[in-house]
Amino acid sequence: MLVLVRLLPAGYAVFSGFFHTSLLTGQESWVGLQNYADLLASERFWNSVRVTLLFSLIINPFQVFIAFALAVLFTQRMHVSALWRSLVLLPVAAPGAVSTIVWGVIYRPDGLANSFLGVLGIPPQPYLISTSQALMSIIILMSWAGVGYWMMFLIAGINDIPQELHEAAALDGASAWRRFWRITLPLVRRPLAFVLVADTITNFLVFAPVQVLTQGGPQGSTNLMMFEIYERAYKLGDLNTANAEVVILIAITLVIVAVQFRMLGNAE
Repeated sequence: MLVLVRLLPAGYAVFSGFFHTSLLTGQESWVGLQNYADLLASERFWNSVRVTLLFSLIINPFQVFIAFALAVLFTQRMHVSALWRSLVLLPVAAPGAVSTIVWGVIYRPDGLANSFLGVLGIPPQPYLISTSQALMSIIILMSWAGVGYWMMFLIAGINDIPQELHEAAALDGASAWRRFWRITLPLVRRPLAFVLVADTITNFLVFAPVQVLTQGGPQGSTNLMMFEIYERAYKLGDLNTANAEVVILIAITLVIVAVQFRMLGNAE
């Protein structure tokens, strides 16, 4: 199954990127690296790369930080922590398209978000039609849907830490903050590394919110690479160049993941 659903499609994408298919005759012809050259000469492509990198630069540390903070909080002895944990995890159960539609209603000019701002005396905001707010609006949507999922991995990692270490440190007079820095954080590095890498890969593949809510706009401010690939493949009918773009996206992802592993040292 791994070969059938993963390796063969990946190999086909790489192979297809070296061909051009005529829309008139359907005939394929070898063009070598021309598809890649066309992409590198396209301002639309470079814009999608910039938007994707900016999106990842913001959302990855934001989601991991919030997930880790909630994991630390919900592993403390506090009242009804299991209930709060379940409420944070609840959005994970909703399909991505459903979450997107719900947030689309929230972001409407007369939606819940602007109604809440109105109570605070803040004027309505153009969440999805503003070049400065649309990308951040999608980041908030994706974080609402994903933080609970990553939180559960980190809760499992924290719960694997022997309680005797915390008890011994407390007997030695170590404060809660010092126990966190000296015990919790070092011993949870492996699940933290996994969450960071998996979250990075997941966010490079974001598609549904852009396709449903913004169509890459306004003015290309939310044109993530996955949506750009979809547009090129299914609206322009250029499957070969779209496959070349997939290869570039995978290459960018691998480079960033390699850098993350390098920065995390032996955490993996």
